[in-house]
Amino acid sequence: MSILKNQVALVTGSSRGIGAAIAAAFAQAGARVVLHGRDEAALAAVRTRIGGDILIVTGDVTASADLARVRERILDAYGQVDVLVTSAGSTTSRPAPIEDITEESWRADIERNLTSTFLTVKTFLPDMKRRRGGNIITLSSAAGRKPSDRTIVAYAAAKAGVQLFTQDLAAQVGPYGIRANCLAPETILTETNQAWIPEDVQRSLAEAHPLRRLGTPEDVARAALFLASEESSWITGVVVDVAGGAVLT
Repeated sequence: MSILKNQVALVTGSSRGIGAAIAAAFAQAGARVVLHGRDEAALAAVRTRIGGDILIVTGDVTASADLARVRERILDAYGQVDVLVTSAGSTTSRPAPIEDITEESWRADIERNLTSTFLTVKTFLPDMKRRRGGNIITLSSAAGRKPSDRTIVAYAAAKAGVQLFTQDLAAQVGPYGIRANCLAPETILTETNQAWIPEDVQRSLAEAHPLRRLGTPEDVARAALFLASEESSWITGVVVDVAGGAVLT
């Protein structure tokens, strides 16, 4: 399969989990993939595993100066970015009543998930607009799709913000031939979640999904591959729930 042949794809946060799976799917589809993260050894392991034409860049997606250096490195190597996936994002918080959330943890979740998406897009968008073409895929979460008294409030607010940011972006850049869409995964069995969530809890969570299983990074990667390809050329500004039916509206 070579539906992304000769496309340059930057996947931020691709040292593990969903980002690494998206990078692997893109490489298998013929793309020249740029792996990005802060752990160079982990990125090198991903490159070894997936093979292909792979460039590694490191940096902090909450720092515009780091992103500018990443951009220059990619332009020197490949000349452009055709597909941008903003997969970087995380939280170290736990569900808590709003009055117990510290300002520090709130700002950290907003920075890691929403500000990082804004800064990454801001860095690469001018080049896409000049070329009048490009494809942007952001990563939200089911946490930003459905209210819950058990959610991590700042993380959920940031991910909901990513969705609206993406839709506003799509409206602005459509006339330049650029598409922007958002993926919103539910519970995904990444390496981290498999280690952190006990097996009995995994089974209970799976039963809460209409499809009676939890998602895998490859489930998200296949959705990203569809949005990155010309198979979805008439789709922009949408939020795709990769959620096993857990988000039904």
